[in-house]
Amino acid sequence: MRFAENLTFGNLFQLYYEDLINGFPLKGKWSEEFFKNKHPIVLELGCGKGEYTTGLAERHPDINYIGTDIKGARLWRGLKTSQEKELVNTAFIRTRINLIEHCFGRNEVSEIWITFPDPQPREIKTKKRLTSPQFIERYRHFLKPDGIIHLKTDNIIFFEYTQDVIRDSGHELLYTNYDVYGSGLDTEVTQIQTFYENIWLNHGTKIKYLKFKLNPNA
Repeated sequence: MRFAENLTFGNLFQLYYEDLINGFPLKGKWSEEFFKNKHPIVLELGCGKGEYTTGLAERHPDINYIGTDIKGARLWRGLKTSQEKELVNTAFIRTRINLIEHCFGRNEVSEIWITFPDPQPREIKTKKRLTSPQFIERYRHFLKPDGIIHLKTDNIIFFEYTQDVIRDSGHELLYTNYDVYGSGLDTEVTQIQTFYENIWLNHGTKIKYLKFKLNPNA
């Protein structure tokens, strides 16, 4: 039922390899042709049920938010929330994140949120981590030069791996926090919680957060 209902949402784009390689019509034209305004665009990667996409969109109607995930059943919840709250500044893309650079044009995205991604714990799969140098180079295709990347995770290995990538690549670490709730941080980082975050919090896991800017010369 959810997959059938997904087909009725006007702000869902289900994009496959052939669609993107042949040229996605909205690439570089999201503001002009979909949102029909010049507001900044913020992208959530692996958005799951869309808690950050919809939560941020509700708080900031002057910013456009796009959530991406490969799981249509998860996206359904974000789409329903957008519909119920009449959030006209949201869109969702169902696609694989390793194709994300085909969805956006140069300098089209102002910020990226990566919320509780698969940490890919096996050393052999580090290239699949969403903050690996390989993925960061994908983001460089469409993230503005001063754009910010946010990471929120429960996984300490993934968190420290990301800090190593930032340091080794000369990116600018803007903020880091190993325990956002224990530190008393009161921002959107703690005010919005994802489905998976609540699971980890119930297990007593500390939630980590950092944000950084890309090294323009890397």
